[in-house]
Amino acid sequence: MGSVNRHAPPQAAGKARQQVEHEGLLPVILVLTVPPSERDLEGEREDEMRALLDTAGCEVKAVARQHLNRPVKSTYIGSGKAKEIWDLVEDHAAEEVIFDVSLTPSQERNLEKLLEVKVVDYTALILHIFAKNARTHQSMLAVELAQLEHNRSRLKRLWSHLDRIKAGMNMRGPGEKQLETDRRLVDLRISELKSKLKVIEERKDRTIQQRDSCVKVALVGYTNAGKSTVMNALTQAEVLAQDRLFATLDTRTARLELDHRHEIVLSDTVGFIRNLPHKLVASFHATLVEVIEADLLLHVVDSSGPGMEEHIQAVEEVLREIGAAEIPTIHVFNKADRPHSPTLTLAFRHRYPGSVMVSALNGDGLEQLKSAILSFVNAREKRYRARFHASDGALYAFLRGRCEVIEEDYDGEEVVLTITADERTLAELNENHRLTIEDLPAPAYHDPWVMSNPQRED
Repeated sequence: MGSVNRHAPPQAAGKARQQVEHEGLLPVILVLTVPPSERDLEGEREDEMRALLDTAGCEVKAVARQHLNRPVKSTYIGSGKAKEIWDLVEDHAAEEVIFDVSLTPSQERNLEKLLEVKVVDYTALILHIFAKNARTHQSMLAVELAQLEHNRSRLKRLWSHLDRIKAGMNMRGPGEKQLETDRRLVDLRISELKSKLKVIEERKDRTIQQRDSCVKVALVGYTNAGKSTVMNALTQAEVLAQDRLFATLDTRTARLELDHRHEIVLSDTVGFIRNLPHKLVASFHATLVEVIEADLLLHVVDSSGPGMEEHIQAVEEVLREIGAAEIPTIHVFNKADRPHSPTLTLAFRHRYPGSVMVSALNGDGLEQLKSAILSFVNAREKRYRARFHASDGALYAFLRGRCEVIEEDYDGEEVVLTITADERTLAELNENHRLTIEDLPAPAYHDPWVMSNPQRED
């Protein structure tokens, strides 16, 4: 992102970009390319793009709209629309043109020749925002990897100003030589970044495996749905929570006590968005390990916005891409304190059984959410029969405090308790030689939370 002088050479354009970024917001023209079949979503798409551009430090000077069933192969938009955008750039002294779709390298080159300014597609915009918000070493590596993989096929465009320099017979020009050198350097850096991220991911895998047997719960959702606010409200973890897109890029983890004997590990993760670039998902795989390894997902949905269905589908698409679509999920409809459509929200809650309505801001519904998580945890616990001597009061107190006692009976001088216990408690009991433990069949149970990708009738 940055400004481009319409007639300056690339070196001068780079200096101009830096100057404008320091001076204030970057003036841009936004191009919306919503197909005719999706025109009812155009307003929401525009609002989202404006929010993204605001996060990126841009000011939208004008919006050009293109409703095409099929994009033009060479430029994506038609020639008439390109002329309209050229005029808008002239009228508003815009420095860049931003598209709401991903473009091919050749489309970007052709559009820049027509419009005489820098063209930024949807993927590059998202990558720029991620780079701007990256704070940790891991997220910086992941963003750099995604940017390099995105730009590798666009190196030719960066050296197009050297095409005029002709080489001698059977000799290549300096632009072509430099292009090959740059590609080799980019490939080496990509390989290096992948190796570093693999080490980080393996380290995180070991950390997760070494955790005790607490149930692992991960917050997922569309960007700015309120995941971090839910995290803070439940755990007082003081995770950064801001009303802007992609405020959280790194995983934050805290423990949450559900009752006197149940505790979970809760993780806040990066937010998703429609058409999230595949390269970015792959690059952030190490960050998303907390989601992939979770026992339960809390899918936080902004119930105050009009795009709930599209947002839910976008999140589910990413979950499928990372192999987390089958993880049991509780849908958490957040921002209940804001004006919303009760009828619409009720329809969505009916579509997703076991969902919970909350306001993370004022605390409404959080106890119900904790109860829903606790029900899931209890459903995972197995039933056992514990036998021990009736005189062992300490063991009796331990079992009463750490387990749910379903039935209590006596057999001579022995106490016989039917209990449920989690894996951690069971491991402690198995090390105690003062009692015997017998497995019991689990009662029939219908799990209302196994619905991460339900078969729905639309």
